[in-house]
Amino acid sequence: MTKEDIIQQLQTLNIDLNEIILINDTALVFQDIIEKTAVIELSCSNEFFNTLAWNYKIGYSGLDTKFEDNIEIINNFYNPKNSLKIANFNVASLEDTYNFKKFINTKKDKKVLEKIEYLLCEKNNFYWYEQNLRNQGLTYIAGVDEVGRGPLVGPVVAACVVLPKNFSLAGLTDSKKLSESKRNYFFDEIKKQALGIGLGIIDEKKIDEINIYEATKLAMQQAIAECQQKCPIEHILIDAMPLDLKIKTTSIIKGDVKSITISAASVIAKVTRDRLLYDLDKKYPMYDFKDNKGYPTKKHLEAIAKYGIIDEHRRSYGPVKEYIDKKEVLSNETSNIL
Repeated sequence: MTKEDIIQQLQTLNIDLNEIILINDTALVFQDIIEKTAVIELSCSNEFFNTLAWNYKIGYSGLDTKFEDNIEIINNFYNPKNSLKIANFNVASLEDTYNFKKFINTKKDKKVLEKIEYLLCEKNNFYWYEQNLRNQGLTYIAGVDEVGRGPLVGPVVAACVVLPKNFSLAGLTDSKKLSESKRNYFFDEIKKQALGIGLGIIDEKKIDEINIYEATKLAMQQAIAECQQKCPIEHILIDAMPLDLKIKTTSIIKGDVKSITISAASVIAKVTRDRLLYDLDKKYPMYDFKDNKGYPTKKHLEAIAKYGIIDEHRRSYGPVKEYIDKKEVLSNETSNIL
């Protein structure tokens, strides 16, 4: 059923369309997220719902529903503050649609929720999570991100950043989506404006000892602890990684593109680690660290095969471990011959 079909069917009903809030798939159709829908679901106030004389039925969601001509109207337990008016209909805002979908929490809604969440963040200049926390009376909201889980060389670096309420930096997003010149510019601006910044750096030896997942958590904890010495932290937004802390946290999938505070942490961590690799490149130019940042590029792997490994290589990582194993095999074979 297309958007036009929905509008036509709505116009045939003898109800006040201005009292109805469209939710679920219908709202998503009007928000241009989904182009077609098989089921139309509408939501209305308790008072208006009670005036409808249609057959009573319990819907799939367990909510009270009424039907007429395949139109499903559900009892609404939300009171949206800002309805959007589209084609003369009051349509629920993205946030109200998001809250309803999250409340219903069906498996099919997972991808839809991700899309709405990104749109909400984009609409609020990627300050949506922060604004929700500020509405609860919080002031010091930290963002945490890391860089360097995949490279064969060097440390994993995490950053924790607390931004002021009036923070403004157009174009700031996940550091991986920015050019190097942009990252360096943002790095300096974030350092100027931030209320607090903390770094956590876990070297390759510790990574080999405890594994990269645990090392990443440790780096984040160090970054948070350092940031706390500079300003209080009331809540922490973390890119994907769950942390067990005394401070309340929110783990956000793809947080580095959904939260401006996590984006800021992403830039601080990325520039810090890149500069460490530039220093390492000066000592070992044959590995091309200035370009590959320690990741297993063709040139990097060829250099390992030709020159061997250095102290900063992570010995638990596949290509490095393979080189060490082969070297041990050759050494044993040579010893046996001798």
